[in-house]
Amino acid sequence: MEKLFFLLFFTLLSSLSHSATACQPSDHAALLSIKAALNEPYLGIFNTWTGSDCCNKWYGVNCDPTTGRVADLNLRGESEDPIFEKAGRSGYMTGSISPEICKLDQLSSLIIADWKGISGEIPSCISSLYNLHILDLIGNRLTGVLPDGIGNLKKLTVLNVADNLISGWIPASIVNLGGLMHLDLRSNQLTGQIPSDFGKLGKLSRALLSRNKLTGPIPSSIANMNRLADLDLSINQLSGSIPDQIGRMPVLSTLNLDSNRLSGPIPATLLSDTGLNILNLSRNALEGNIPDVFGSKSYFMALDLSFNKLSGGVPKSLSSAAYIGHLDLSHNHLCGGIPAGSPFDQFEAASYDGNDCLCGTPLRTC
Repeated sequence: MEKLFFLLFFTLLSSLSHSATACQPSDHAALLSIKAALNEPYLGIFNTWTGSDCCNKWYGVNCDPTTGRVADLNLRGESEDPIFEKAGRSGYMTGSISPEICKLDQLSSLIIADWKGISGEIPSCISSLYNLHILDLIGNRLTGVLPDGIGNLKKLTVLNVADNLISGWIPASIVNLGGLMHLDLRSNQLTGQIPSDFGKLGKLSRALLSRNKLTGPIPSSIANMNRLADLDLSINQLSGSIPDQIGRMPVLSTLNLDSNRLSGPIPATLLSDTGLNILNLSRNALEGNIPDVFGSKSYFMALDLSFNKLSGGVPKSLSSAAYIGHLDLSHNHLCGGIPAGSPFDQFEAASYDGNDCLCGTPLRTC
């Protein structure tokens, strides 16, 4: 009798455990709707999406072991997963993202990335997935706008929708994502201005907004982002001057502002004893002298000031910089002799070409 009792007890316990971790019917139905809206013809990843238990070996689906709710949907078209290696190709998928995805209301990460052919809009109800930490939709052909309510996702740490066809303005609510650490909006068709209070994103370490159609000024509030290491606003239509405060940001190491319509002088703070390692200000309308403020803490892997309206001479203080790996001062209005010695003698003529009257090695003799 005692053995029978324990057998029944463990059978019941096992049954309860399984019911807690098995796929919930609402999640199962939502996943099948997602599958129905997508077409993946080469790898067969959806062939695993069969049976009643979506928590058991469904490709890209992970469930919370306690609740049995779907916690992660990770579908990447570029991966080292054996399914890709066996096929010998990267992924390609068409179709759209079904709004039924919003019924997976316990999602922590939503990754549908690098499939190249997924089109349609980002479902606006995405902004109701309050548990999301990661939203990664890079490398598709998504259109429409970023959901206005994106700022509701207070737990979001990664927002990546780069390499799509998304248009419209950057939603004003985006500045409410106080925990956001990585923002990648590159290579879309975004228009309008960067929100003036963009600097409220105090935990952001990377802000990548290049290759859009953004206009207006660079918000001075960006200088308040004390954890920002990488800022890329290149290949837009930004105008006005470069805020002087950006040169005082404590951990900024890469600043790409090239191919905009920026004007005014180069802030001396960008060149003097800063932590910047890569600075690209090329192809703008910057004018005035290049600040002669380089020092022993100036360490540039790349410094590109080409295709502007800069005048004056080549700063002599560049010789005191700790390191200049790549220098491009070409196509400005610089005049005078190129200083002799290091680091000037390590650069080819292309670094100085197209100026008004520069001379000295490697150009013509003065």
